[in-house]
Amino acid sequence: MNADPIVGRAVPRRDGPAKVSGAASFTAEVPVEGLAHAALVCSTVAAGEITGIDLTEARSAPGVVAVMTHHNAPAIRIAPLLITLRGASFTRAPVMQDARIRWNGQPVAIVVAETPEQADHAASLVRVGYAPAEGRLVFDDLKVGAPQPDHVQGEAPAVLRGDAEAALRTAAARVDQVYRTPWHTHCAIELHATTVAWHDERSLTMWDATQAVTHSQATLAEVFDLDPEDIRVVSQFVGGAFGNKMMWSHQILCAAAARLARRPVRLVLSRSDVFRVTGGRTRTEQRVALGARANGTLTALVHEATTTTGINDGFAEQCTFPARVLYGADSFGIDQRVVELHTPANSSMRAPGESVGSFALECALDELAEQLDVDPLDVRAGLEPAAHPTTGKPFSGRHLLEAYRLGAERFGWARRSSTPRSRRDGPWWIGHGVATATYPYTRMPGGRASVTLSADGCATVRTAAHEMGMGTATVQAQYAADHLGLPLDRVRFEYGDSRHPAAVPAGGSAQTVSIIASVVAAARALTAELLHLAAPDSPLAGAGAGADDVEMRDGGLHPRDGGPGESYAAILRRAGRAELAAEGAASPPTETAQHAMHSYGVQFCEVRVHDVTGEVRVSRWLGVFDTGRIINPRTAASQFRGAIVMGIGSALTEETIFDERTGRVLNASLAEYHVPVHADIPPIDVAWLGHPDPMAPMGGKGVGEVGMVGVAAAVANAVHNATGRRIRDLPITPDKVLGL
Repeated sequence: MNADPIVGRAVPRRDGPAKVSGAASFTAEVPVEGLAHAALVCSTVAAGEITGIDLTEARSAPGVVAVMTHHNAPAIRIAPLLITLRGASFTRAPVMQDARIRWNGQPVAIVVAETPEQADHAASLVRVGYAPAEGRLVFDDLKVGAPQPDHVQGEAPAVLRGDAEAALRTAAARVDQVYRTPWHTHCAIELHATTVAWHDERSLTMWDATQAVTHSQATLAEVFDLDPEDIRVVSQFVGGAFGNKMMWSHQILCAAAARLARRPVRLVLSRSDVFRVTGGRTRTEQRVALGARANGTLTALVHEATTTTGINDGFAEQCTFPARVLYGADSFGIDQRVVELHTPANSSMRAPGESVGSFALECALDELAEQLDVDPLDVRAGLEPAAHPTTGKPFSGRHLLEAYRLGAERFGWARRSSTPRSRRDGPWWIGHGVATATYPYTRMPGGRASVTLSADGCATVRTAAHEMGMGTATVQAQYAADHLGLPLDRVRFEYGDSRHPAAVPAGGSAQTVSIIASVVAAARALTAELLHLAAPDSPLAGAGAGADDVEMRDGGLHPRDGGPGESYAAILRRAGRAELAAEGAASPPTETAQHAMHSYGVQFCEVRVHDVTGEVRVSRWLGVFDTGRIINPRTAASQFRGAIVMGIGSALTEETIFDERTGRVLNASLAEYHVPVHADIPPIDVAWLGHPDPMAPMGGKGVGEVGMVGVAAAVANAVHNATGRRIRDLPITPDKVLGL
């Protein structure tokens, strides 16, 4: 380790200069010789069958190379689901293998032409006939009696402790309300893009905007019956993903079309394609019922939720999870149901489950505090459990009470008026809200890394990881430099290529700690190799010297007992080696077997609500987080702020609207699906406690997801404090504020 640690420094992003100068090549910009371009033709009905496809005009259009439908598509197997960690898909729907239609927007043909414009034009000439069937489209008609899924992200859909309904009936204070959140769609700046070149019938290269390099490689191998070693997936830069850039039908279709056309093919989805071809966040309807004593402690916590999935989906969003972990109660009644609809597949979207689940739970806590006439922050602090409320596991590290205290002081929470609709500045009502955040710690299995030392004293770390703007390349170079005992400028971090050792997907705030665990394993293997190379006269060649007897620091290996060491460069020169490499696999993630491990936070919000128009403006924000050791304050702050911005969008503007007659997305553009812009967002203050988690590699936990949790609830609670109006149905639009 370095005497002056690099971990903890606010190091600028290594990929920043390339991105701001235009030197970074994204998937749609990779030069490939002989490239053709593709466009999709998508279904205009939600259910039924294709009765015929007329390709006459399309095939005779200028520049057309090939047109593929289910009639001439190669045999394609079902893609393995991401949740199995064998693939990268969110759906098991077959890709262009039959005439069946499963949602409005399903690709039914792909046209390949010499230019993107020619492909788009020819796609508009494809004529498709349908025999529509009655679709499952109306959530409200199907939610009653909806079944439980087999599991919710690997956990039981129901958690029952005691008789919560009976305790609710006899409670001194009760809240029993229904909260609703809409469908959401990811709107990354970079559109989904993929480029595929076959080298022969059994090998290919895919350049893709993916956040799952290794698992995309495995998916392609499965669906095309290939050896994974014959597939290369490259993803150097990704312009935002938020859970959506996994494996969808368009990558598989691009690969199939490239094989059919015998040309490299590039497919870039249009913005409307992103809404209709890929999936988003589920709609939810959630009942939260709280029974409390006069002192605010809970006798009952009920959280019942109904979410949706598409036909052939495998992703039930875990919106009941915050209720399982955040607060102590005498009894719990937690249950989740799922309605299967003819809509695009669900996929993970930043803080899946917890973001929308916390909206219901944290608004209900606010309603309970109002009923008890107790400060909302005091109610939450009074419910702090000594152990995980529903499993009984001890917490590995939980410092929520400290976050509450620090946040209240920094935000000025004591100056909040407890009386709704009591503070005004001209036509603007002013309100303050608070909500708790939590997201589970995850370290996925299967990650690997390699470390190569060269005789010039430099090191290169390689793993098939992902850089989507969160600072992976920077923070991993920082950690590796510290662990190897080298200056930061002597460490390279290479990623984004399946030729590198296998990596976990970038999701669930799991990538950072997973890579760290892999680097630790690779460094240990490298230490053993260095000791093996050490010359007989080396100070490291003493009897019994093993990997546990030495440490990596000051550019070399040194005995832990303080004896003389030797630099890496000297060991390699004496052995006549230009470089030395070793690879290691991360240890199994057993730390969660005996401990409850989560990131936490508290969100404080100030809003201004216009008395006449009902417009809501967020005017001040503070988030305080308990996320273990922070490796890079600059990139961590960026992650927290970005997540809060997304949360404000879900609170005030974002909603994917489906026509329940046709299943069509009605607002499939950034002109009509409203994400926050600069004018919508105030300066966002973030802080963190920085307590290392003793069970996590390097003491770190996830920061990317937890920043979005609790945001919508904090806004809703602030709107109530400003206006006296309780809105339980997102987004909080002016008509709802005005009661229209």
